[in-house]
Amino acid sequence: MVTRDGKSLVIAVLGLGEAGSVIARDLTVAGTPVRGYDPAVTAAGPVLDTASEAEAAREAQLVLSVNSAEAAVEAFKAGLPGLLAGGQPRPDVLWADLNTASPGTKRQLAGLAADADVPFADVAMMAPVPGRGLRVPMLASGTGAARYAALLGPLGAGIEVLDGPAGLAASKKLLRSVFYKGMAASIVEALEAARAAGDEPWLREHIAAELAAAAAGTVDRITDGTRRHAVRRAAEMAAAADMLTELGVPPLMAEASQALHERLAAAGGLRQRSLMPTVAYASGASASASGCSESGLAWSGRFMMIRSTPASR
Repeated sequence: MVTRDGKSLVIAVLGLGEAGSVIARDLTVAGTPVRGYDPAVTAAGPVLDTASEAEAAREAQLVLSVNSAEAAVEAFKAGLPGLLAGGQPRPDVLWADLNTASPGTKRQLAGLAADADVPFADVAMMAPVPGRGLRVPMLASGTGAARYAALLGPLGAGIEVLDGPAGLAASKKLLRSVFYKGMAASIVEALEAARAAGDEPWLREHIAAELAAAAAGTVDRITDGTRRHAVRRAAEMAAAADMLTELGVPPLMAEASQALHERLAAAGGLRQRSLMPTVAYASGASASASGCSESGLAWSGRFMMIRSTPASR
């Protein structure tokens, strides 16, 4: 591939771990010269091994930082001299950070790049790289996002360019991670407990059926039900955490779920007090006579208790 200034595209890959090594290999297969650097790994041919971030970047028009969130800022600072010629950025140079870092870190990197007059792309890889390589779905934002897609798209990369600053791609990925990694962790913990209880096949089948049945309305059903039944579900998760402890399984996700339900219950209680009606169930009235559900009965009990205190009058 030829860049806008008529030069053949050269790409530097900083970080040759699980993701970086696969991406570097795919780039070479696509016919692109790749300069690699990793302080702990020697690049394997045809990737050219270099001695530093700056050396890897020195002849590259595109630098891919694929090391770690903790190393991302230092990698940019170390690589910056390789992007410059006579103290000025070389034509068509671009720095892309592919690390799973916070939006704040991506904005910090974008600021450093802007100070050096270097275009910057915040890139979020939205699936595991092994098995997909360069074709892993990616989001890109920031001043260099469109150019990043223009350079790698013809080589087979799938990139969605977001209309927004650096940090936007990272934010979208991490929001998804809260859901997806949280769900995965809950499934792992539940199956560990089921294994200890001798019920793993049953629970595994049940989880698979629930995931298969998910539809567009599932999110609303889950979120609405979680808030509506927060009090009862907090108690339920406390019992679940006790059971996991008895089974010898640390109840990390169960206790986190209990804490979230307790927070929602407290917030709901404050809201209910502010909207509280002027009459309560009459003394001796049955739940069935009032059409009261389990959650409604719990609410009415709390309501009558609140009404009996002088502070609530």
